[in-house]
Parts: sequence; structure tokens; C-alpha cells
Amino acid sequence: MGKIKIITKEEEKADSIPKEIENASKTTKVPKKKIVSGILNVEATFNNTKVVLSDKEGNTLFWTSAGSLGFKGAKKGTPFAASKAGAIIGEKAKALGIKEVEVKVKGVGSGREPTIRAFMAYDIEIIGIRDMTPVPHNGPKPKKPRRV
Repeated sequence: MGKIKIITKEEEKADSIPKEIENASKTTKVPKKKIVSGILNVEATFNNTKVVLSDKEGNTLFWTSAGSLGFKGAKKGTPFAASKAGAIIGEKAKALGIKEVEVKVKGVGSGREPTIRAFMAYDIEIIGIRDMTPVPHNGPKPKKPRRV
């Protein structure tokens, strides 16, 4: 059928990995960074609410939106959907050990306040709230007058 290989004691020693190298790979695990403070970005549009939690440098830790939670159509833009998104991010932030957060809100949707209120329920201190909504200085060019 098949060939049978007979291993002698000398070959067996050559194939095995030394125990020092084997144990070294197990002990060099790098612990995760402890993150104490972060930034909560809330983008509330008329159609959806997106929430992103990042560290102070801006590296994203967690994100969610009303659409990713299963809300569809017009229900995505509701305050209830926004509060659910804020609660999910608050739960994840609490599990990570975040103590304080700076909030940046962008947009004019109805989910601005409910997101922050739901996030505050998880005993995370809010340092400040900044409104980052872009405001047009002049707006688009108006339509030409109608010729009759």
C-alpha cells in the first residue's frame, strides 16, 4: 500500500522545536491599550443617524447607525432609532472602560439629542458638546428668471 517511515531518536530531536522558543511566542502577547477618553461623532441627517466612537487621535473604535440596527426607510431618521444607536455605542464604550467623551454633532436631523441622551445613560462623563454642522455662506447659484 504505502511506504512506512521509521523515525529514529536522532531524527525526532531534529524535528522538535526547542521549548524556549515555543514558550517565548506565548508570553509576548501585547495587552490592549487602556483607553480612558474618546470622541463621539454623531451625524444626524433627515434619513439616518450615524454614531462613531474614536480615541483622542481619531482612530475609530466602534461605529453604528440606525440603518445597521435594522431600521428601514423613514424609520431610520426617527429619534427612537437614534437613541438605540446611542445605547449600543454606550454599551460598547462602557465595556472598553471609557470614562469621558467629547461629543461632536453634525447635521440637522431629529436624532441629535436622543443619541447623546441614550449614551449618557451608561455613566460616561461628557466633557463638551460641539456643533460641527456645516453652514453655507452664500449657497448655490439661484435659478435664472423664467422667460415667457
